[in-house]
Amino acid sequence: MAQTDQTYLSSAALPQLADGVATPDYDRSEVKTGIVHLGIGAFHRAHQAVYTDSVLASGDTRWGILGASLRSADTRDALKPQDGLYTVAVRDGGGSSYRVIGSIGNVLVAPENPQVLLAAMSDPAVKIVSLTITEKGYCYSPASASLDENHPDIVHDLANPAMPRSAIGFIVEALARRRADDTEPFTLLSCDNLPANGQTLKRVVTRFAELRNAELGAFIRDAVAFPSTMVDRIVPATTDADRDAVTRDTGLADRWPIMTEPFSQWVVEDHFPSGRPAWEKVGVTFVADVDAFELMKLRLLNGSHSTLAYLGYLAGHETVSDAMAGEGFAALIERMMDEEITPTLPVLPGFDLGAYKEELRERFRNPALRHRTWQIAMDGSQKLPQRLLNTIRVRLEKNAPFDRLALGVAGWMRYATGTDERGNPIDVHDPLTDEFKARTAGKTSAPALLEAYLEMGQIFGSDLPKSPEFREIVGKALAKLIEQGAARTVAGL
Repeated sequence: MAQTDQTYLSSAALPQLADGVATPDYDRSEVKTGIVHLGIGAFHRAHQAVYTDSVLASGDTRWGILGASLRSADTRDALKPQDGLYTVAVRDGGGSSYRVIGSIGNVLVAPENPQVLLAAMSDPAVKIVSLTITEKGYCYSPASASLDENHPDIVHDLANPAMPRSAIGFIVEALARRRADDTEPFTLLSCDNLPANGQTLKRVVTRFAELRNAELGAFIRDAVAFPSTMVDRIVPATTDADRDAVTRDTGLADRWPIMTEPFSQWVVEDHFPSGRPAWEKVGVTFVADVDAFELMKLRLLNGSHSTLAYLGYLAGHETVSDAMAGEGFAALIERMMDEEITPTLPVLPGFDLGAYKEELRERFRNPALRHRTWQIAMDGSQKLPQRLLNTIRVRLEKNAPFDRLALGVAGWMRYATGTDERGNPIDVHDPLTDEFKARTAGKTSAPALLEAYLEMGQIFGSDLPKSPEFREIVGKALAKLIEQGAARTVAGL
């Protein structure tokens, strides 16, 4: 759809928006940068940036966001002509509502000029550096949750500390500069789906700093806060059809609007020595310990999502809602949640777990989101340990069945071969894709594929490959998928 520049979203064009579209009701010129966010992707713009926009609207203008992309210039190129503004479209079966978000003042592209980002992170006004860089951005081994010291970016950043590539390298160099300037360290706020994400971030950052300098490592370990968080909102990739709908409904075109669901949750450990926004006034839950909430979400939502993604894709379902409508899928997810995952979770007093699980399944059924199974399937090697394998470990310890969890793992193994059930190539997006290809080349039987994958200790650790029960149950599930296909296997459960 051809549009002139005047029809695109911008500060000057806000009065042209259709009635009913919410806009920033604060003076954006008064907003100061208090947060630097690494990984300025769709999820951040649907989640933390929305909460922060509400804080700015309350009158506290100290907490504007400077976004930073560590790789691509796409988000910067989309938002810069729009003065950082973008549209959030909230969709469910009843239709769509729209809100323009103004909390992101600017977006930097780190590789273009690392020094500009380091200078921003060193600014005393910046009190928080937050992250949504996905599991692979932490340059860690998912099986051990420790820094991958052989990661190419880590090797580079240790050799070139003033010109970092990785988020970890930027963080440590900025903290080193703040320490040298006697500037209070910022709080590091991970918003990624990692077990104990604050502690995981602390572990990799501190280890990297120790490798640079023992005193710097000790300083970061003792002086920097790493609160853990649990974040939850489903955010599908934006399509051209989505852009057309936003243009039609709001009256202004948007180069990169965000599609999401009505549900949004953010649970945060309240440990911010340098200060923080009053997020609790706009719906954020602050707690002393996030672990139980995080474990619940990782295993119930993310574990189920990944299972739906791999098996649903193999069965020919383009979206999660399509998969949930397929024969046997809803029952698979319900029984996996109730019988295999719930017994591994700690008790949350006063929390209605049954209602939470039913709400999750309803969110999966939301046909308005069009959340592609292929999108969720990305980076499976980084996600599998915390989403499925750790739950299986608990079940193994209790000598309890885990057939449905095993089917999710087998679904990933079948998907990662790179060829679907009709012989067509699968575009497997994963940092270990080349290793998958090398290990599985020429292997088509379940035993051969199982052995190839279990040799990858960075995913399965050293314990699961030694478990006869794990080998047997996952192997049987993989054999069924190869012999019967995903649709028949799920329908026959």
